[in-house]
Amino acid sequence: MKKISFLAIAAMVVIGVAFASCDTTKTVNVKSEIDSVSYIIGASYGFGLRQQASQFPGASENPINMDALIKGFVDAAKGDSVFLGMEMNEAGSFVNSYFQNAQMKATEASNAENNKFLAENAKQSGVITTESGLQYKVITEGTGPKPKETDKIKVNYRGNLLNGEEFDSSEKHGGPAEFILGNVITGWIEGLQLMPVGSKYVFWIPSNLAYDPAGPQGSPYYGKLLIFEIELLEILKQ
Repeated sequence: MKKISFLAIAAMVVIGVAFASCDTTKTVNVKSEIDSVSYIIGASYGFGLRQQASQFPGASENPINMDALIKGFVDAAKGDSVFLGMEMNEAGSFVNSYFQNAQMKATEASNAENNKFLAENAKQSGVITTESGLQYKVITEGTGPKPKETDKIKVNYRGNLLNGEEFDSSEKHGGPAEFILGNVITGWIEGLQLMPVGSKYVFWIPSNLAYDPAGPQGSPYYGKLLIFEIELLEILKQ
């Protein structure tokens, strides 16, 4: 499980205090270039904080209280009592415990939804389930060779979440993607080795075969069931 760093949260609180100033254009004195630059930088930090806060575990059910967040910052900046009477270490443990519990609940709920979908999807015509739990369906079967984990390949792809949201595609990045097969998520490594060149498959990738919570690609799709339509165009010479 991904551990939420209390110090990282505190840093985001500090740089995000400008978020509270979303209505200050009515009162703030912007008389010079540096005033304008200061306000714009503050606003950019505010937008960043809002995006980060929306990705905290459990944020959809219990969103961050921005008023309380800003009050905590102001109290600390003025030297007033902070951490609600707790020592810093105690406060850090409290925050980490909250987010870990929220992450556990969110993961359990997501896994239940994913497992229910996969069980029903496995009954659909043409859907094949491998030993690992990966599911796939052949749209077009090519006639070329199948890649190995060490091969460099070229693909077109489109990735969707279970709710239908498209979160990534090769088209968004300007065209076909090229990469060493062994450098991608486990579900792709397994699935693409099943595909002859010229094939197009749909894959339903369980969360345990998808994004690693410890890696940079784990946010915000860790714990999600991913649906990829992949066309294997070519095995490239390295």
